[in-house]
Amino acid sequence: MMELYVIVSFFVVFFGACVGSFLNVCIHRIPREESIVLPRSHCPHCDKAIAWYDNIPILSWFVLRARCRHCGNGISCRYVLVETLVAVLFYFVWMKYGLAVQTPVYWLVVAGLVCATFIDFEHYIIPDRISLGGMALGLLLSYAFPVLQSHAALVSTLGRLEGLLQSVYGLLAGAGSLWLVACIGKMIFRKDAMGLGDVKLLGAIGAFMGWRAVVFTIVVSSFLGSLVGVALILIGNRQWQSKIPYGPYIAAAAILWIYFGAEVWSAYMRWMSPGIY
Repeated sequence: MMELYVIVSFFVVFFGACVGSFLNVCIHRIPREESIVLPRSHCPHCDKAIAWYDNIPILSWFVLRARCRHCGNGISCRYVLVETLVAVLFYFVWMKYGLAVQTPVYWLVVAGLVCATFIDFEHYIIPDRISLGGMALGLLLSYAFPVLQSHAALVSTLGRLEGLLQSVYGLLAGAGSLWLVACIGKMIFRKDAMGLGDVKLLGAIGAFMGWRAVVFTIVVSSFLGSLVGVALILIGNRQWQSKIPYGPYIAAAAILWIYFGAEVWSAYMRWMSPGIY
């Protein structure tokens, strides 16, 4: 059994790294409105096609010493970071859900959140391909696999229409709550307090995981943002506060929900209403 566990874990990590490699293509091309399929992977400096042996996730970056084989220009550490991060996140999803239907769906969610995070860091946008596509997929998959919303609702079973309804509630709660915050912020500060990309991203999270995940994500992302802000002030890097977009905090909080959210919500409800839960 231990040998089987190690083999499966290896393939999960390798698959995650491969997905991370594809996400690097998406992160580079989607904001530039380029195809993510053609042309094949190439160096952004010299445009030379990258051979398969130079495109092995994680390993090739170290073998090439972070430089293009053809032109010698540097390869950003973002490539190996994304590949490693996705590999680790996929492994933890596998550890928590195993062979359940949630595993491939949450891999998809994690991939979308990682892609959105790195695009937001670099371009300060969250493309509609990710957010609106996530909304549509969340609704569709919640209807096909109501157990996704059963997890979010902390109940054992839901019918397909109930799963779809929970997904709609989550989408409206996610997009509606941040849209309201954005409107109030604009009235108070006379400028945009939040981008619509963040609004749509939280809507997609709600569509996949329900309104409880939205509440958790808002609270935890606000806490993470405050924590990072205080840390930057303490180390004297105050100017970076305005340079870090809100999208990555939303993504980080949503990933934490996938791993711990239902348990945290359940514990909180038992604490608030000990006679009921």
